[in-house]
Amino acid sequence: MKYFGIALFAFLLLSIAACKKVYDANQQYNPPLRKVRFELYTKENFSGNTRNITFSLQMHNSTDKIYDSTLSPMKVEDIPDSLHKMIFEKSVPGNDTSTLVVGFYYYLENVGYSWYLEQFPARDTFKILRYPFR
Repeated sequence: MKYFGIALFAFLLLSIAACKKVYDANQQYNPPLRKVRFELYTKENFSGNTRNITFSLQMHNSTDKIYDSTLSPMKVEDIPDSLHKMIFEKSVPGNDTSTLVVGFYYYLENVGYSWYLEQFPARDTFKILRYPFR
């Protein structure tokens, strides 16, 4: 019984020592990786609409565009329905922790430019941007 008490005491000391956190002044805090999932689809029937449309995925912080990726042009009638949506997942460049604006910009041939934007709050680490094109 005497050795059990010593063993228990040693175990408790080791457990406490193992849980103690030591912070190094040179160690930097690495915030969690932030990501955006862009989902593009339509609920409309655009059969026969052969106009070209070009979408781009974008992220902006308060001062700069930090991500811009243009998709290949497609016919409006080829925008997929919600069961076959186009999904693109992108990490935030530089893991920018500020509030961002994320969205789709698009150019519809012979009509012009438009967009769909949402805010990605600074405290969030994952944003799903669903855009049901109309």
